[in-house]
Amino acid sequence: MTRSPRHAAQMQRAGADAVVADAFDHEAVIAAVAGASPEVVVHHLTSIPRDLNPRKYGQMMAVNDRIRIDGTRNLVEAAAAAGARRVVAQSIAFAYAPDGSGLKREEDELFVDAPFPFRRSVEAVAFLERQVTRTEGIEGVVLRYGFFYGPGTTYATDGGWAARVRKRTLPIAGGGTGVFSFIEISDAAEATVAALSGPPGVYNIVDDEPAPVAEWLPYYAKLLGAKPPRRVPQWLARLTAGEFAAYSMTRLPGASNQKARRELGWAPRYASWRQGFQEALG
Repeated sequence: MTRSPRHAAQMQRAGADAVVADAFDHEAVIAAVAGASPEVVVHHLTSIPRDLNPRKYGQMMAVNDRIRIDGTRNLVEAAAAAGARRVVAQSIAFAYAPDGSGLKREEDELFVDAPFPFRRSVEAVAFLERQVTRTEGIEGVVLRYGFFYGPGTTYATDGGWAARVRKRTLPIAGGGTGVFSFIEISDAAEATVAALSGPPGVYNIVDDEPAPVAEWLPYYAKLLGAKPPRRVPQWLARLTAGEFAAYSMTRLPGASNQKARRELGWAPRYASWRQGFQEALG
């Protein structure tokens, strides 16, 4: 299901049946899902800009936040009405509260008191996860993906972050101690397949080596043939790029994939972003 006729045509060329429907149109979603008679509904409804400007985070993510609430509600209701046994839903592994130490596990708290505008996104994620895992009669699986890289992502050679790194407009803020958890896009797809039959629950889908910005960003720049990223104080990053950018660069916690490895029987082909970045960009 897609709201775009162009995307529907792409799906059909790839061999899939496609239906055009707006996730906010309750009746259209009910009809689309009923027409498919699914055993499992995979919920990857998003509207995330490929080149997200951190300074305009709230404005650019507003539709996506609404999709995670209203779109999820419509889709889960449609799945239940159609007799689907399971819903597998996309969430994020970078919404954990930045307290304590070590990598975050699935039982750790989300950052529900995050500063605005990121708080709205975390609240939307929390709603999505509750709706998927607490709907009676539905086996709910939530996949908290790390930052996607690979073809078609913002980290690809033609992506938005790559362009910023080449222009040296993506600096390391403060000590660059924010920890990013990455996942290569095909590894994310493999995890989605594993979730079709694995135990219900919440899983972090990330690689084995979450890394601080000060470690991965210079490596990424080098592979792109760019100059090393500049360094700026945290206060300047907050002033010029916004609260979300400063937080991500300095306080973001990483996530552990041990539960997904253990219970889904899944393991990333690219165990480290180092290998994945090298193959994607080298």
